[in-house]
Amino acid sequence: MTRYVKLGYVALNVTDLARARAFYESLLGLQWADTGADGSIALRCSHDHHNLLLYPAVAPGLKRIGWELENDDERDRLFERLARSGRQVWEVDPAECAALHQGPSFRLVEPTTGAVYEFYSTIREFSGQPYQPTHTKIQRLGHVVLKTAHYAETRKFLTTELNFRVSDEIDGKVCFLRCFPNPFHHTLAIGAAREPGLHHVNFMVSEIDDIGKAITRFNKNQVTIVHGPGRHPPSGSIFLYFLDPDGLTVEYSFGMETFPAEGARKPRLMEPIQASFDFWDCPIDPRKSAVGAIESLVESARAAQ
Repeated sequence: MTRYVKLGYVALNVTDLARARAFYESLLGLQWADTGADGSIALRCSHDHHNLLLYPAVAPGLKRIGWELENDDERDRLFERLARSGRQVWEVDPAECAALHQGPSFRLVEPTTGAVYEFYSTIREFSGQPYQPTHTKIQRLGHVVLKTAHYAETRKFLTTELNFRVSDEIDGKVCFLRCFPNPFHHTLAIGAAREPGLHHVNFMVSEIDDIGKAITRFNKNQVTIVHGPGRHPPSGSIFLYFLDPDGLTVEYSFGMETFPAEGARKPRLMEPIQASFDFWDCPIDPRKSAVGAIESLVESARAAQ
């Protein structure tokens, strides 16, 4: 039974690194950590070396998702179990692990969406220095949401092979999952769609004022707000969705239900209606989650070999 610490980082493909760095650092509130030899930009909102990686690419979207496991034994057992079951997994080259400031890591091609998941148990702290919030008190990288054309199959894989636990579900539309025993209502969610893709990346903030101040800051800087403010019934979070310079969807949220490792309530099955997504019934801009390709896993695997 795989045990996680948290969602460690999300790697995004962007078309203009300088523009993306300026957005995520100056407007969103992350802290620059490093520029890699490959041109990638590492940003953080915790003591970890990175929580967001930006890579230069032709098309914007998801490159991979990094998950921190409790220890090396958990990592090794998961790798062996997935390999025995015939899943596409590979060890990350030690030189790349060193460049990422991580211990031994492996990657998985998730079979239903094509997303690359990376698993590790050790990541260096950023020179022992705590993250320094600026205009927004970001608590953590909160969650990532993916679109899948094979909803039932994706849900089954995540729960049976990766030990994600279902917290709530909007029937046939969205499944909210937590990486056990991480307590937060969801660190990953999947939404039914015609094609797979990145839906959004979330950052949790410390104060509701962070949401209000963001609306003013984004309006002054021509950042497109596509949904919110509103409140999600499943998690109880107050949310605000907006677009990065490539049109990728990012979310700030405040507040979230937490679960004990033992004795957690059973998942709720909610009606597939708008009121299950937003108590406040805020209108949704059609540009929300319209951009966000998942990088070809075949290409990623070949590049790693």
